[in-house]
Amino acid sequence: MYYLINSRKSFNNILWSWGQNTYGQLGLGDIVHRSSPVQVGSLANWSNVVSGYNNSLVIKTNGSLWSWGYNTEGQLGLEDVNHRSSPVQVGSDTDWKQISCGLHSMAIKTDGTLWSWGQNTYGQLGLGDRVHRSSPVQVGALTDWDKVSSGYYHTLMVKTDGTLWSFGRNNSGQLGLGNIVNYSSPVQVGALTNWKSVCGSYYSSYIIKTDGTLWTWGYNGYGQLGLGDRVHRSSPVQVGALDDWNMVSSYGYCALAIKTDGTLWSWGINTYGQLGLGTASPTSANKSSPVQVGSLTDWKQVRCSNYHTLAIKTNGTLWAWGNNDQGRLGLEDIAHRSSPVQVGALTNWNNIKLSILNESVVLKRI
Repeated sequence: MYYLINSRKSFNNILWSWGQNTYGQLGLGDIVHRSSPVQVGSLANWSNVVSGYNNSLVIKTNGSLWSWGYNTEGQLGLEDVNHRSSPVQVGSDTDWKQISCGLHSMAIKTDGTLWSWGQNTYGQLGLGDRVHRSSPVQVGALTDWDKVSSGYYHTLMVKTDGTLWSFGRNNSGQLGLGNIVNYSSPVQVGALTNWKSVCGSYYSSYIIKTDGTLWTWGYNGYGQLGLGDRVHRSSPVQVGALDDWNMVSSYGYCALAIKTDGTLWSWGINTYGQLGLGTASPTSANKSSPVQVGSLTDWKQVRCSNYHTLAIKTNGTLWAWGNNDQGRLGLEDIAHRSSPVQVGALTNWNNIKLSILNESVVLKRI
C-alpha cells in the first residue's frame, strides 16, 4: 500500500515515498522497492496528495494536477493506460482543489465542479454509464460539490449544503441507499444536511456529521463498521452514542479514528496488528467495536489501509504499524508491528493519505 502525507499550504512541501514499487508508484523513476523514505525529485511546491490502487495524484501549489504509478484503467488521467514511474501533469488546468483516487479517480475544482476518470465497471464515475475514461470528464453541470471520496468501486460526495450523495457499486449496501442496487449517477443519501467529512472504503462507508457523531454502513464481515456485530448495513447507522469524533479513516476491512480529545481508536480486521493494539493474527484479535489504542491524547491524524496504518502526532512525529512487506512502514526492515513505532526522528510530518496496497508517498513541510 502506499500513503500520502500532506503539509499545510502555508509551508513549502517536499515529497517522499517508500514501500512497494512494482509499477513505479513511488514516483522515483524506477521500479525498485524502498524500506525507508526517499525524496521524490527536488521540488518543494507540492500541496495536496492522495494515493489509490498503486497510483498517486498530487496537486501543486499552482493548482496543477500530477499523477504516476499503475494505470491499467486510465486512472492517471493521461489519456492512455501506460504506467508511469515519475510524476506527469494531467492536462494543463491549474484550478484543481481536492482529489481522491483508487481504481478510479475523482476531483473537485475551485469552481465546485466534479470530475472523474478511470475504471467505471459499476458506474463509479457517476457519468450515467459504465464506460472507462482515461482523462477527466465533468460529472453533470453542478458547481456545489464540496468533498469527495473514492471507495474501491463506489464514490461518496458531500455538497456545500451538507447533503450526502453516492454512486457506483452497491453489493453490500455501501451507497447507503437502503438497497443493494448499483447506480451510475449521483443519488442523494436521505434528506439530511449535516454531513461533514466522508470516507469511502473497500465495500464500506464512513462519515462524521457536523454534530461530531460517527456513522457507518456497507460490508461488515470483520466488524469494520464498529457496530458490535458483523451484520452488513445498507443505510447509515450511528457508531455508539458519542459526539466527539474528529476524523475517521478506512481503506479495507479495518478503521481508525481520532476523537476531539486526541485519543486514537481502532476496530475491524487485525491480521497483521494494523489496529495498533499489540495483538495480531487470531480471529479473536479482530474488533467489532472501537477500542482505544494506548492512552495517549496527542494524536493528530491517522490513515489506514487493509494491512497497515500511519499516524501523526501533534508534535509532528510520524508513526507506523501493521504489515511491513516491501518495507511499507518505512522502518528500514520488513518486520510487522502490532503497536505504533516512530518512523525516524523528524518532527515536520503534517498530513497523511494512503491506499490499499504496499507503498507510501509522503509530503513533508520545510
